[in-house]
Amino acid sequence: MKFSYKGIIVVLSIAFIVSACGSKKEQGHQGHTSNGDLQEKTASVEVLPSFLKGQSESIRVVYEAAGKATDILKWIPCYCGCGESAGHESNMNCFVKEVNQDGSVVWDDHGTRCGVCLQIAAESIKLKQEGKSLKEIRSYIDKTYEKGYAKPTDTPMPN
Repeated sequence: MKFSYKGIIVVLSIAFIVSACGSKKEQGHQGHTSNGDLQEKTASVEVLPSFLKGQSESIRVVYEAAGKATDILKWIPCYCGCGESAGHESNMNCFVKEVNQDGSVVWDDHGTRCGVCLQIAAESIKLKQEGKSLKEIRSYIDKTYEKGYAKPTDTPMPN
């Protein structure tokens, strides 16, 4: 798994500035969920969703990395409140609803409006690149976000 450290660092910097999820909802697009998130299916993880057009490069970098790191992010809770507001089960769902058996991906635009989601994904991926285990990453995220953030998603512990 190879990701750009420069891109991850840029995202982390931006994520620290943006501290919570926004309430901005896109209008006029098909594929919205009941909470207003836009979802879009693409042929593979290599094909990013069209809703990323017009987003900053740093957000696109995190989406690209998150799409390739679902095996990590599915074990990492999100602390932005999306478990209750959007029914997310992990930080993965802020970017990817699901990866289908045929390799197609259903993307979610929630992460485009949420600095907490972006920050957790970027930190988790960076820690994995540094050789940390899933349990070590999970422990770090839980400790870092346990105070001052929303209730975490109900994410199972990694094996």
